[in-house]
Amino acid sequence: MKLSKKQIKDALNKWNRAWDDHDLDGVMELFHDEVLFENWTGGQAKGKQALRKAWEPWFANHGGFRFTPEDTFIDEDEQKVLYRWQLAWPSFEKGFDGKPETRRGVDVIHFQDGKIIQKLTYSKTTLEIDGERIQLGANPA
Repeated sequence: MKLSKKQIKDALNKWNRAWDDHDLDGVMELFHDEVLFENWTGGQAKGKQALRKAWEPWFANHGGFRFTPEDTFIDEDEQKVLYRWQLAWPSFEKGFDGKPETRRGVDVIHFQDGKIIQKLTYSKTTLEIDGERIQLGANPA
């Protein structure tokens, strides 16, 4: 089953609303049972149940996160999406705990049978805290 460009766009809009609502069930709805997810650290989850298990603590403990779409490119023929986003959340970087943090990244998303079969996440190695660009893993002076 191939999705039209409009169907992909509508699915992503629904998916983004689920992220905004911190609705893990709604987020998981768009994933294929055999999904491969790779996060910005290179960590992987294979399969929908493994991804849900990996994300449950994140949804429970990382409240206040919000993804803002910046740009989306949809290739209907290949069933692929490039999705550029900005994440705002309370920082977990050492020395900046709880301060508002913004980071930017890109997801490379592949659809199969109308569901996300692969989601590869890439993030900049800098983030913004208190109006300053901070290198990931850098400790404040």
